[in-house]
Amino acid sequence: MSEDASDNQQNSGSNPSSTSQQDSSVFEKMQQHVRTNKVDVAMWATRLLTVLFTVSYVIPIISNQQSSFNKVLLSNAATSALRLHQRLPSFTFTREFLARLFIEDSCHYLMFSLIFFNVQPTLLILVPIVLFAVLHSSSYSLKLLDIIGQNSWWGARFLISLVEFQAHNILKAAAFAEIFLFPLAVVFTFRGKAGLMTPIVYYHFLVMRYSSRRNPYTRNAFGDLRVKAEALAATSPAIVSRIILSAIAFVNRLAPQQQPEHSAAPE
Repeated sequence: MSEDASDNQQNSGSNPSSTSQQDSSVFEKMQQHVRTNKVDVAMWATRLLTVLFTVSYVIPIISNQQSSFNKVLLSNAATSALRLHQRLPSFTFTREFLARLFIEDSCHYLMFSLIFFNVQPTLLILVPIVLFAVLHSSSYSLKLLDIIGQNSWWGARFLISLVEFQAHNILKAAAFAEIFLFPLAVVFTFRGKAGLMTPIVYYHFLVMRYSSRRNPYTRNAFGDLRVKAEALAATSPAIVSRIILSAIAFVNRLAPQQQPEHSAAPE
């Protein structure tokens, strides 16, 4: 009995030491990861800030809605700028560089933040931003959890798995939000809640999203809306049908030529 007791004491005494060694090992791995992936970690942090500021906008307890709205746009701009730095590390003021710049999804959303920074705060404006932030921060959080340990934070892993399972629907919802923001921008302009250039600049943003090589969801959302509008026109009175078909034809004239899709994942 005394030998068993001494063994138990030895085992119990060794546990804190082994736990401390494991914590030290995890901390060193995290440090190494941060050192070798500074930009990725910074984007993960700014995306988390985007989500937190959006929650603060919806539930204005700590700060007012205008402040939280601006912080969401600023954190999104920071994320987009970091991503642009990854994609195009060296800036050159040439036509070729600018052409490459404006086809990047991160450039589109850097413009998005600039377009709506002085517009009256509205939740729909934040929807595509926060959806992208949730999707990408979740996927990177999984990498960090893998560094910490296989079975660590199972609750967070479960939430991340839910987000990844709904990735298609999240990207689709972001695309529809981008589209519905255009008529909202027009209405805001007429009501004095946005500048005269807001819908014009946003139209060019929407054209770039439609032509995106990495993210076909906006283009697919336009296709889905067209199918539904044509189905509605087929079952509507003649005058309503003509209006709907005229609107479809007008939108088709505004649409750019379709670009070949890229195999990379949406940003």
